[in-house]
Amino acid sequence: MSDSKQKVLEIFSKSTNPLKAKEIAEQGNLDPKEVAKQITALKKEGLLESPKNCYYQIKK
Repeated sequence: MSDSKQKVLEIFSKSTNPLKAKEIAEQGNLDPKEVAKQITALKKEGLLESPKNCYYQIKK
C-alpha cells in the first residue's frame, strides 16, 4: 500500500464522521488530486463507502 493511501486510510480511521476529499487533503497535508485518486482506489477495494454525495467513510 502506498504511503499516501495509508495516510488517507489512517485519517478516515480516526474520524467519526464522513469526510470530503478536501478535508482529508488538508488534514494529511496531501495534494487534493492524490487524495481523490486514493479514495477511488479504496472504494474499488471495498474499504470506503459514500453515505452522501462527496463524503466518504470507512465501510462498516
